[in-house]
Formats: sequence, structure tokens, C-alpha cells
Amino acid sequence: MSMTITGTIVVIGDTAQVSATFQKRDLVVEYAEKPEYPELISFEVIQDKCGELDRFAVGQQVEVHFNLRGRKWTNRQGEDKYFNTLQAWRLVAQEGGQAPAEKPFPETVSADVMPF
Repeated sequence: MSMTITGTIVVIGDTAQVSATFQKRDLVVEYAEKPEYPELISFEVIQDKCGELDRFAVGQQVEVHFNLRGRKWTNRQGEDKYFNTLQAWRLVAQEGGQAPAEKPFPETVSADVMPF
């Protein structure tokens, strides 16, 4: 399921090498559908997309395109546990929120879109 929200970047985490073949990075965005009750939404960015977050900065307004993922895990006691993940696959800088100039995008990509 693909969804989109617009908000302000609060945290860009470090890349974590989870296994020899899997890496992920956290992104937290403040989303204020009702400004008096802002929400801090945590996203996961995976694999080769992790480096793309370097093009953005804390405090920057972005549109986040993401997929809602869910999975089941059975623990050692045989109990089923269920997990949800918001997996970001594209960030778009909003007006006044251009990506930092010292980290330009590749020439084939617009400077206000993260291609994932």
C-alpha cells in the first residue's frame, strides 16, 4: 500500500548494517495534520536508498512517499507477533526546502526529488 505525507525532518539516523546483505536507516518526520497535535512518524529506508538521505537535512520540509509493510514473526515460545513498518521509497523537497547545495543530486535527477 503506497501512501504520502508532508512534514518536517526531525531525525536522519545513521546507516545500520543489519546483516552482510541488508542495511537500513531511520528517518523521523514531524507530521502536523492538525498543527496543535503534531505526530512524529518513523520511517525505514533500506539498501541502496540509505545514501540518498544524505541529500536532505534536519528541519527540511519534505513530501515522503512510503509503503505500509506488515509481517508475522513466531517467537521461540510459539507465539505469533505482528509488526508494521513504514518503508520510505521517495522524498521530495518542498518549497523553501531545497536539498543542501554541498551534496548535489546526480545530473539526471531533478534537484528537488530523491529517486527512490
